[in-house]
Amino acid sequence: MNKPEELCRLAKQASLKTAVLPHEVRRAALKKMAAALSEHRDLILKANLEDRQRAADENLSPVLIKRLLIDEKKLEDMAAGLLSLARLPDPLGRKTLKRELDQGLILTRRTVPIGLVGVIFEARPEALVQIAGLCAKSGNALLAKGGREAEASNGVLHRVLREAQIGTSPDWENGFLLLHTREEINAILSMDEYIDLLIPRGSNQLVRHILDHTKIPVMGHAAGICAMYVDKTYDREKSLRLIRDGKTQYPAVCNAIETLLVHRESADILPRLLEIMPEVEIRGCGETQKIISCLPASSCDWETEYNDLILSVKIVETLQEAIDHINAHGSRHTDVILTEDKKAAEEFLNRVDSSSVMWNCSSRFADGYRYGFGAEVGIATGKIHARGPVGLEGLCIYKYILEGNGHIVDDYARGLKSFTHRDLI
Repeated sequence: MNKPEELCRLAKQASLKTAVLPHEVRRAALKKMAAALSEHRDLILKANLEDRQRAADENLSPVLIKRLLIDEKKLEDMAAGLLSLARLPDPLGRKTLKRELDQGLILTRRTVPIGLVGVIFEARPEALVQIAGLCAKSGNALLAKGGREAEASNGVLHRVLREAQIGTSPDWENGFLLLHTREEINAILSMDEYIDLLIPRGSNQLVRHILDHTKIPVMGHAAGICAMYVDKTYDREKSLRLIRDGKTQYPAVCNAIETLLVHRESADILPRLLEIMPEVEIRGCGETQKIISCLPASSCDWETEYNDLILSVKIVETLQEAIDHINAHGSRHTDVILTEDKKAAEEFLNRVDSSSVMWNCSSRFADGYRYGFGAEVGIATGKIHARGPVGLEGLCIYKYILEGNGHIVDDYARGLKSFTHRDLI
């Protein structure tokens, strides 16, 4: 088995080849990858069952076991996501600037792949399919490491998808590699010579560890503490549907709501929560406990990502208090206002400092596929070149290309020539 440094070196070399693969080849690879998922359906489902049985034998949490699941519907969704990516326009080679510096001296800014992307993810094996598809479409080489709990699923998916890629071009021979051990994670954190970007998808502890132990640029989020705020002017039935969807549609994901803030004048909605979500454990502030029977919320609850059927509820006096609470305790992921007051909505959307802010819709829409990106490699809550669900655009960077005809700087320094700086697009 190759050592991590050798794998990184091979993958970096491959990234220089995948970066210039024609769009037709990258698109064909995605179609072949989608077909391979269907063709190897039984093999994938068998490996996934093995992972889930082992997780149950080791008494891993029900939340984690649910995240592990691949069924026929998920396989269909994975294939559909790859085909959706294939249909999207080519993200590479787009000219975002064209400027005449002087006659015959033309500057262009053009989109290119980032290079070698390292992705470390936990639990969800379908993440490997999304990530592989996005990197293939964007011309990036991929070095992936999944969690031990999904080892069998990831191994089969990697083999199936990689064979499909190589079947369209031998340049992908080392352009999609999979790491297997925890020790390899620590080893690659020092490989800033080869890896251009690290994207962690997993627990707060995982993300923190990576941020603290590498010089490689990191894009990701440490937690998904999403809030929904019920303003004083709201539609009750609409809001109840949105609250239920945001909390219960799939509670084990980072875009499910963990906190519900309720304006005091709208506190009459609280008893209805118990009716529409009897399976959800409510942890309320002191004012909430005066209105409904629930467990008390501690100060830690406002900063906890449950990934479970638990919801913290707090009554606030004003819109500003809700905004301040979210900016102080949230994770900059996704936050929602429920209101029929356009002015209040605009203030919330402008002042909440999160990567996605929403008005009268479910937080569960914060997803690369639902945003029309084809898929996502992860959610970024920082303020670097990509933010929110990171799709193709977030996996591209740019280079400047300058074309001239014997131009020299000395002519401009001596005043013999002058710049025109005329934008052409």
